[in-house]
Formats: sequence, structure tokens, C-alpha cells
Amino acid sequence: MNNEIEAMNELAEAVNQKRQLQLLGLAQKAGDLVSGTDQVILAIERKKAKLVVITEDTSESSQKKLLNKCVHYNVPYTIFGTSMQLSQALGKKRNVVALTNQGFKKSFLKTKGNTHMN
Repeated sequence: MNNEIEAMNELAEAVNQKRQLQLLGLAQKAGDLVSGTDQVILAIERKKAKLVVITEDTSESSQKKLLNKCVHYNVPYTIFGTSMQLSQALGKKRNVVALTNQGFKKSFLKTKGNTHMN
């Protein structure tokens, strides 16, 4: 019984993650997503970033730099997925993005499941 519940939870998490990746791709097409460390930092500093998404496998130094910026500018962030997953969703190699639209932020967080968030 516990194995069945665990399997269902894993499936639900995988479905949520797929939805979130699709949402990031959609936000990119709509022009409501910036990607790459330098562009995300600019969006944070200019107060355009509504939510920063950092992949789990981002280097420790880059993560620290991004997290410090988010905390300093009071921008929410989440650690989510891998750079391979994000890159496939966006069609280009990336390990950090920022949503610049409040609606996309809300939709992303609604399906966030067990991802971490500040």
C-alpha cells in the first residue's frame, strides 16, 4: 500500500514538473522570461524579475551569487529541475531563468509541488 502511494506521489510530481517546464517554454515564447545568469541578474536589479528559477545543478558559486541578489532585492526564487531539463524546455542551454510576468509566476507556483522556494 505504501509503495502504491509513493508511486502515485512520484507520478504526480513528474506531471507537475513537466507542466512547469512547458509553462517556462510558453513564457519564453510570450517574451515573459529572461534567461542566462547575466540577464537574470539585470532583471533582478531592475525589479522586473517576479520569480527566479535556478536548476539544481547550477554551480555553487553561481547559485550563491543569484541567491544573494534575490534576497537583497526581495525576489522569490526556487531551485528546480536540472539544466538539461530546462535547456530542453527552452531550446537553448540554460541553468537559470526569471519569469517577468506575475501571471506566469502564479501559474508556476500553483503546480510547484515539492520544489523549494524562498
